Amino acid sequence: MASKEIIYKEHSFQLSYELVNPAEEKVMLVLHGWGSNKEIMKQAFGKLLPEYKHIYLDMPGFGKSSNEMILTTEDYAKIVQHFLDTLGVVPHIAMGHSFGGKVSTLLNTPCLVLLSSAGVITEKPWSVKLKIATVKFLKPLGMTFIRDLFKSKDVENMSHEMYETFKNVVDEDFEASFSKSQSKALCFWGKEDTATPLYTGEKIAGLIQDSEFYPLEGDHFFFLKHAPFIAQIITQHCKD
Repeated sequence: MASKEIIYKEHSFQLSYELVNPAEEKVMLVLHGWGSNKEIMKQAFGKLLPEYKHIYLDMPGFGKSSNEMILTTEDYAKIVQHFLDTLGVVPHIAMGHSFGGKVSTLLNTPCLVLLSSAGVITEKPWSVKLKIATVKFLKPLGMTFIRDLFKSKDVENMSHEMYETFKNVVDEDFEASFSKSQSKALCFWGKEDTATPLYTGEKIAGLIQDSEFYPLEGDHFFFLKHAPFIAQIITQHCKD
């Protein structure tokens, strides 16, 4: 495990990362989802795809990487690109789970691997709509403590900066970015995923001009069970 300091918009980010197969020339960058870290991604893919140098990165504010700035998805992509430039590597593959899929899309690598990527706005359950309406009603009255009661579990115990970052990215319409992608995209999805439902994956695959879609059994973390199959498809389709 290693770390690298990155300066972005006059803020310092200490980024934690790990290399697997460091002697290989072709590079695969692997990005986790919101509230997660590099370890779960390494658990899934660390022993697969030996022909690639793997870079497992804790994005700012997650795992062992620092963040004291309110960020957008575009900021994350720029920070990750700066990190890659500092290492002197040009990834052939960017793989991203959930939120990491949006960041990976912006990196414009030859091959893009999306694992239940976020980026398509979904209809909120009535219970969530009720919480939002309650917070909006009480906020002018100064009852801001209500907001803390209704915070998503995705942001529990997170700093103010990360909570505001979450609000920036959680309901972001990323369809235009998917449409602009020139990468060869392999889209893998969990059939029982409720965080990023299957139909959102079908939509993303339809938006990316050069894409293939693979629905697989499982929930939002389906890739933990299907990593060997995903690796096999990557080997077949990401050669060039």
